[in-house]
Amino acid sequence: MLSVVKVGGAAVSDAAGLQRLVQDVAALSGNAVVVHGGGKEISAWQERLELPVEWRDGLRVTGPDALRVTAMVLSGWMNKRVVQAFEDRGVTAVGISGEDGSLIQAVPAQGGALGAVGEVVRVRPDLLEALLGAGFHPVVSPVSRGPDGHPLNVNADEAALHVAAAIGADRMYLVSDVPGVLDEGEVLRELTLDGARALVEEGVAQGGMAVKLRQALVAARAGVEVAIGDGRILRDFRAGTVLHGSNEGVAGAMEVAS
Repeated sequence: MLSVVKVGGAAVSDAAGLQRLVQDVAALSGNAVVVHGGGKEISAWQERLELPVEWRDGLRVTGPDALRVTAMVLSGWMNKRVVQAFEDRGVTAVGISGEDGSLIQAVPAQGGALGAVGEVVRVRPDLLEALLGAGFHPVVSPVSRGPDGHPLNVNADEAALHVAAAIGADRMYLVSDVPGVLDEGEVLRELTLDGARALVEEGVAQGGMAVKLRQALVAARAGVEVAIGDGRILRDFRAGTVLHGSNEGVAGAMEVAS
């Protein structure tokens, strides 16, 4: 079993929550790659530095100064905290960013309308496969390499999707601060691909959850089983919302989900 676990900043900001997260990831069957975000921490630092915090359709707008803060927080502070937590449990981990070894290559999203925000065009599976083969748990910051060599801020859900597809993962866990995809306050335990798309198109899923569902749709159509929910999905894959894979491939799936 090969898994990709995407965790948000809230899950790794709290010391007790991070310890439980690491414990649960280490207990997963087979190998795992962790891709982490850190949006709340980024926003907190932007506010301290009196930089504007702006969102558009669930995606962060990133200017030049905000990009420096993003790289500092994600590839520095947050990444090394997760690695340290694994090491403290005796689990060998290595922290890398999408920039390292050109692991994740990206181009400006929406023609640059979001600033230094990128969309993924390529992931190098050989780098992750080498780390996994050597017994490491890779911990990936989604700050990625742009076409001119400068960094781009990639949404962590999108980065996790492309990592999962590139390495042929069996499962992707989208760990959030909600118990799953909600419809009228109730968790939807399973979603068909058409059902997931309808939730986005009809506006039932909005903001960050809409982003998660779009990425989950692409991953599922590429053959990856996807679970969305809080930390319980790491202990029980069906504790949140599950989308089953269909092996239609990433390229066509990106068109369907867009």
